[in-house]
Amino acid sequence: MSEFDKKVYMVVQNIPCGYVMNYGMVAELAGYRTRSRQVGRALHNNPDPEHIPCHRVVMKDGSLTPAFVFGGENEQRNRLEKEGVTFKGDKVDMQKHLVQINRFIK
Repeated sequence: MSEFDKKVYMVVQNIPCGYVMNYGMVAELAGYRTRSRQVGRALHNNPDPEHIPCHRVVMKDGSLTPAFVFGGENEQRNRLEKEGVTFKGDKVDMQKHLVQINRFIK
C-alpha cells in the first residue's frame, strides 16, 4: 500500500458517522491537494471497508459515486441514510452533512 493510500484511508477513517467529505477535501487533508481523482482510485481499492467508510466520500455537489463498488449503485445511499444523512433529491444535503475541514486542522 502506498503512502498516499495510507494517508487517504486515515482521513476517511476520521469522517464522523452522519457526515460526508468530497474527494477534494480528502486529498487536501491527506496532503495531496491536487490529487482528488487518485482519492477515488484509492477508495475503489479500499482494503477494509468495514473500518474505512469510503461511502462517506461524495462528489463536490453531493452526488453519489455512479457505481459504488461495495454493493452496487444504491448501496452508498443506503449506508448514508442508515447513518442519518439526508438528501435533496439524489444529492446529499451538503449544508447539513458536509464535515467542516477546520475540524481536522489543528
